[in-house]
Amino acid sequence: MIRHQAGHRKGPLEAPNKERATMPHVIVKLWPGKSERQKKELSRRITGAVIEVLNYGEDSVSVAFEEVSSDDWATKVYLPDIVNGTGKLYKTPGYTM
Repeated sequence: MIRHQAGHRKGPLEAPNKERATMPHVIVKLWPGKSERQKKELSRRITGAVIEVLNYGEDSVSVAFEEVSSDDWATKVYLPDIVNGTGKLYKTPGYTM
């Protein structure tokens, strides 16, 4: 089995060490309806910011989008991630629910 790792060319599967296992994965939660073009552009910009600010290589960064309906936003995002996200939330929204 072959696995690609940051800073490595193709090679045998290796047990990950702490440094290799630390790779930024950014999850963007949003309402459905954004186009693929918009998601790709936002992903490109997020990746660029991670590279610039955190000094990771492009191969280390992954970006995912999790679409959450407006009906589910309060229970699946606002309450668990924003209201109860103490210590993890670095930018608060300008709205309340």
